[in-house]
Amino acid sequence: MMALKRVNTVLAALVVVAGLYFGLSFLLDGNGAASGFGITPWPQGEGTGYFVVKGVRDLAYGLTALVLLLLGHRRALGWVVLVDAIIPMGDCLAVLTHGGTAGYALAVHGSAAALVLLVGASLLVESYRPQASSTATGTALPSV
Repeated sequence: MMALKRVNTVLAALVVVAGLYFGLSFLLDGNGAASGFGITPWPQGEGTGYFVVKGVRDLAYGLTALVLLLLGHRRALGWVVLVDAIIPMGDCLAVLTHGGTAGYALAVHGSAAALVLLVGASLLVESYRPQASSTATGTALPSV
């Protein structure tokens, strides 16, 4: 169980770093970050305001996961990571429906979604602790 916790800590840290990296990339160099997203052409002029939206979204996700990781709230972190897999799923769908190729959408965003789902599920498995039952052991549990 300790090995799983260490692996999950590394994977969760990578999820945090990825969120922070992508968020800062879109905030600091929106055009450069957008070139690797998979949609061409990317919005120009006033449309580049979407770089801020994407950057803030990814940054907020990374910071939320970081806070939960640092506070040791591993079960909550597992749920947040699992639920936030919707971000790369949505990115994959955006690429598929806005001129990107299916291969790129699945290779980049689909694989990211699969990895994020795996990390979230692994964190939840790690934090699962079955409740002791008084009927299973034949003894009464002490009252608190």
